[in-house]
Amino acid sequence: MSFSGKTVAFHTLGCKLNFSETSAIGRMFMEKGFEKRSFSEPADVYVINTCSVTENADRECRSIVRTALSHNPDAFVAVVGCYAQLKPEEISNIEGVDVVLGATEKFKLLNYIHFSGKNKNTEVHNCEISEADFFVDAFSVGDRTRSFLKVQDGCDYSCTFCTIPLARGKSRSDTIENVLNNARKIAAAGVKEIVLTGVNLGDFGYGQDISGDSKKKKELRFFDLIKALDEVEGIERFRISSIEPNLLTDEIIEFVAASKRFVPHFHIPLQSGSNAILKLMKRRYLRELYTERVAKIKALMPEACIGVDVIVGFPGETEAHFLETYEYLKSLDISYLHVFTYSERDNTEAIHMPGAVPIPERKKRNKMLRILSAKKLRAFYESQLGKEAEVLFEEENKNGFIYGYSKNYLRVKLPFNKKLVNTTVSLAVESIDEEGVLIGAVTIPEAA
Repeated sequence: MSFSGKTVAFHTLGCKLNFSETSAIGRMFMEKGFEKRSFSEPADVYVINTCSVTENADRECRSIVRTALSHNPDAFVAVVGCYAQLKPEEISNIEGVDVVLGATEKFKLLNYIHFSGKNKNTEVHNCEISEADFFVDAFSVGDRTRSFLKVQDGCDYSCTFCTIPLARGKSRSDTIENVLNNARKIAAAGVKEIVLTGVNLGDFGYGQDISGDSKKKKELRFFDLIKALDEVEGIERFRISSIEPNLLTDEIIEFVAASKRFVPHFHIPLQSGSNAILKLMKRRYLRELYTERVAKIKALMPEACIGVDVIVGFPGETEAHFLETYEYLKSLDISYLHVFTYSERDNTEAIHMPGAVPIPERKKRNKMLRILSAKKLRAFYESQLGKEAEVLFEEENKNGFIYGYSKNYLRVKLPFNKKLVNTTVSLAVESIDEEGVLIGAVTIPEAA
């Protein structure tokens, strides 16, 4: 069936994995004749890809649906993704939503599109999460500089605060062969950087036998994948989006340090610097292991950027536990923090735990760690002043400047020059502007 002349717009909430999947769904629409529109423009179809981690997800979803319908009151509105899997009934009660699709059905969205008027009753199609046992590959397009490439989905962990296994199912992976094929497609499109994404990226190869034989020992792991990707021609950089500390082996760190294409940037979830809280969270490591991982990275890659996820206000987190986390992070040689305030999630163990932290106290702790993060990032940037950085520049002209990232995730700007778009330039880092962005010095070549 062709939808030639029809238009579609997308809005994505949450992680890089969601962005890769939205892009894959978008390509399905384009293949059927749809034209893509900005979400701020009138369109015939609006697709909202949701996140289970987002706080106030119901309110946020309602607001986005209202925005879509303000551009076209007769538009077909589809809400898909993690929140749609977890809370389909809540979404079906939002006025103007035509269809709600969960973990597996979101990739079949075109089967539910029609233009015979708004649905009087919202259609809901979401499977039992145990049925989400197959892998659908995805990668983002549209940004000439970088692409998010999905290589893994789902999670077999049982962290007491997390709903992602309920929203995405068991851990499963793509094949190395297919990942390599997608990487080559991305390279052929002129993209210079690939960010590897997944729910539990280091778990690649677990949960699904790459040979197709479920009885055969699964011998290929994330290390095998990155070794293979390192040989792909046309991609200048591979970036690992996030990896659990217990899965970030010495072997992986040593490989990245010697790699041709993998960059010295690691994002490693910690969640708490208190072993007592880590045990309540059912994390699969203690902080001593985390310390070892950071030390190993810095020993081999002194200029490496290290980002950290941390949760404040978990049930049972006393002031002493929080200060233990604060002092630990303060002492650690890391570059920035992603700070999350704990919020209660249905169907998790943590929601039934004693010792709930008052909301104002959660906010206070969040603010303290965000201030610490800003100081850490500033110190990391200052440590790079006077040094050389290889910066891959993006396309957008922002107030007369072009921006890009170095291999170790420094945000750098230069006066805008279209010859720099999607090119890698070696430059000297001179100063930091009032927004905390590094300013480089480079002689622009006549021909790029």
